[in-house]
Amino acid sequence: MADAQYYGTGRRKTSTARVFIKNGKGDITVNKKPYSEFFDTSSLQYKVLQPFALTNTKDQFDLSVTVKGGGIN
Repeated sequence: MADAQYYGTGRRKTSTARVFIKNGKGDITVNKKPYSEFFDTSSLQYKVLQPFALTNTKDQFDLSVTVKGGGIN
């Protein structure tokens, strides 16, 4: 039986983000790049990891994110 995968979409003005989350080992990709390459500053990387730190679920889920429009922040 395959693991469940969950999907969510966020929109604001002309930007769209699609997020796929499933059980895994903590791999996070944004537009097919590791999140640390996509978000090059430590403060932006911290914002990505903060929800996992607050819920004690770091390294338990894999995320695949597709972003279109907007800026890097």
